[in-house]
Amino acid sequence: MATDLGEILVPYMPTIRVPRSGDRVYKSECAFSYDSPESEGGLYVCMNTFLGFGREHVERHYRKTGQSVYMHLKRHVKEKATGAAGGAVPRRRNGKVFLDLELNRDFNGDDYEYEDEAKLVIFPDHYEIPLPNIEELPALVTIACDAVLNAASAYKKQEPDSWEEELQVSKHARSLRQQENGLRIPPSGWKCAKCEMRENLWLNLTDGSVLCGKWFFDGSGGNGHALEHYKETKFPLAVKLDTITPDGADIYSFDEEEAVLDPHISEHLAHFGIDMLKMQRTENGHHTDNHMQSRASEWEVIQESGLKLKVVYGSGYTGIKNLGNSCYLSTTMQVLFSIPEFQRAYVGNLQRIFDYSPLDPTQDFSTQMAKLGHGLLSGQYSKPPIKSELIEQVMKEEYKQQHRGISPKMFKALVSKGHPEFSSNRQQDAQEFLLHIINLVERNSAGSENPSDVFRFIVEERVQCCQTQKVRYTQRVDYLMQLPVPMEASTNREELIAYEVKRKDAEENMRAPPEPVRARVPFTACLQAFTEPENVPDFWSSALQAKSAGVKTSRFTSFPDYMIVQLKKFTFGVDWVPKKLDVSVDVPDFLDLNRLRAMGLQAGEEELPDLTPPIVIPEDTRGTKVILSLTCSSAPEIDESSVMQLAEMGFPLEACRKAVYYTGNMGAEMAFNWIIAHMEEPDFAEPLAIPSYMEPDLPSPSLPTASPLDNQPPEESIAILTSMGFPRHHTIQALKATNNNLERALDWIFTHPESEEENEAMSDMADTEPNDTSFSNANVHSDSTLSPDQELSSPRVRDGPGRYELFAFISQMGTSTMSGHYVCHIKKEGRWVIYNDHKVCLSERPPKDLGYIYFYRRLPSC
Repeated sequence: MATDLGEILVPYMPTIRVPRSGDRVYKSECAFSYDSPESEGGLYVCMNTFLGFGREHVERHYRKTGQSVYMHLKRHVKEKATGAAGGAVPRRRNGKVFLDLELNRDFNGDDYEYEDEAKLVIFPDHYEIPLPNIEELPALVTIACDAVLNAASAYKKQEPDSWEEELQVSKHARSLRQQENGLRIPPSGWKCAKCEMRENLWLNLTDGSVLCGKWFFDGSGGNGHALEHYKETKFPLAVKLDTITPDGADIYSFDEEEAVLDPHISEHLAHFGIDMLKMQRTENGHHTDNHMQSRASEWEVIQESGLKLKVVYGSGYTGIKNLGNSCYLSTTMQVLFSIPEFQRAYVGNLQRIFDYSPLDPTQDFSTQMAKLGHGLLSGQYSKPPIKSELIEQVMKEEYKQQHRGISPKMFKALVSKGHPEFSSNRQQDAQEFLLHIINLVERNSAGSENPSDVFRFIVEERVQCCQTQKVRYTQRVDYLMQLPVPMEASTNREELIAYEVKRKDAEENMRAPPEPVRARVPFTACLQAFTEPENVPDFWSSALQAKSAGVKTSRFTSFPDYMIVQLKKFTFGVDWVPKKLDVSVDVPDFLDLNRLRAMGLQAGEEELPDLTPPIVIPEDTRGTKVILSLTCSSAPEIDESSVMQLAEMGFPLEACRKAVYYTGNMGAEMAFNWIIAHMEEPDFAEPLAIPSYMEPDLPSPSLPTASPLDNQPPEESIAILTSMGFPRHHTIQALKATNNNLERALDWIFTHPESEEENEAMSDMADTEPNDTSFSNANVHSDSTLSPDQELSSPRVRDGPGRYELFAFISQMGTSTMSGHYVCHIKKEGRWVIYNDHKVCLSERPPKDLGYIYFYRRLPSC
């Protein structure tokens, strides 16, 4: 038999490789689907590329590459027989086969056991060789098979690149025995049992002792009584009291001498009367326990806790497993793939994308988007339990709703690659990730349908100089509408003021804080705040040729097919940590934005001159200051009463005169703000100098003049981009549109693919003629201007009526974007559905007033 197997494998020996240290072995997930060794058809691992493929995709890889030898991995999972020892670790037959393979399904390991099976399969005849078969296989094949079976997970190899080390589950977590001493921990007022310390307190999970932590070199911390207690009792685990939130807590193992995870932390805290799901951390470090409050917590309302929600299965109702603080990704992708344009671009073109995918599909964005979309929409990974299983569960009186879902490890690894935040295991801002995904879609949609165009719209920005009243209109591309939340417009202001008085009193007297009060802000107030003028920092007036006060308003030049509305609920605290406003906004189901349509330059308005700020040269070669301004022919008009008010505050008189002039005589308060913003400038107290206006045909000989070619990008930058294969005229256009920033120019090129007609028309004139119609939207934040004639005629701008209907929203629970949890609600088939990680249920009370990002679709025209 050994001779036979050797002869069979001889033609394929050159294609069989032994995994090297840098190779990733994808033995837990298919590159094109979410099939795994637990799937019905198992998983096939190529013995040359070490990519994994489900049964329906392995043939494609064989035809494309000619690789014939695959290792077939299959895991058989079954429930333990009645009478099996309770609490025992599930038996693992052939344990060495899947040494580093994670379980992909959600079940209690105590109730199930599994058996692993591996074999070599030779295509196209599907000849099978069972493993292990050491004596009958050639040595190279045996070594390669053993290396594949024992290789680390493809995703675990990425962990050293993470910015922080992943915590491990404590060895004491499962076997921890807690004393039945009847101790109950209050929600506040803690202090160390051995001293008077009231900070850095740790709760021992065995006996409930509250003790202080160790002393730090800066004088903070405690007296080390928690560690002393461990040395006396050997009780290993403790939790830091002021870190307990519904999404976790900081846990330390004195025995293992490191921070650890405790999967049973909620049960361990409940032993001492602490309900984790009803704990909220307050600003003063105390906790509130909602057993004592009448108001339901944000966590309960958003997740619809306490309601018997009906689980739904099938196409479009597939959940996404949480990979560890990855709910920001899950909610974003659930909403995107509920949009027909995204479904059509990726799932509708699934076979074409898969057939033309590169040799390594794990690194191809379109392939992984199509894979994720198919996983969510096919219903293949969202099937209800079969009737026999339901009957058995009912007979055992232990019916549990099953949620399977998909695990997007490959997708997350790809889209977060190289990103310092998304590649970590920390919680992120869903809005930032949404823009990140839109940016990736833009980059990878050249020459094909770009589904993110449904969000793309043009904003008109009107900037007015307060001194001259002249205006400038510019346009930029954007993808979402950010609405401020004016807390001063709360309808329950008196209630909020009373709460704040009680809260401060409780903090000063070390008492439990009062019941929180949530602000109620009308959506109309948010919309009104969006339309109001805002000050422009460091505004340079081309009419004055100097810094002045300016105000800006924004309107919509076009309305997209889908409008994304983000409520700006997060602000920065004194510690620079983003904090969330506890606010309820009555977001409407139907939204009419037509009154915000841009109108352009109005009759009677005068435009600001099209001049750029002069180059500031503080000193010449002789050490004397170069003044680039000319004396004004007439004295400026200045409100002397405002000047005197400012001078009485102690500011230099000339500085006060400049402040009043540059703020358009709009009062002492506005001028005071100008002074605060400019008082560090070297010419702050120098006399006011107003430039005279020169005829455009008569440039002053004392000042340098700029020709159109002065704006030509540096040849070095042009050479770098052209060396990448981009046309010279396209690179010049990109550099001009991005102020000669190489990185932004490269993004601009990807998001502005040129047509063949444009290529022919521009190729002869790129080096000599300035491009006055270019605009910069190098990234999705789009701070740049563009030509309305160029963009409004583009098919990428889908203008129409500004009337919308709400169809989805993403909600965030927690105190900041750096912590907490995300869920989303999507309206499908006329009913709201809640997507909470892998759990998908019909919503009973969609909390539309507590959302963070809202998605509207355009209503059809009547």
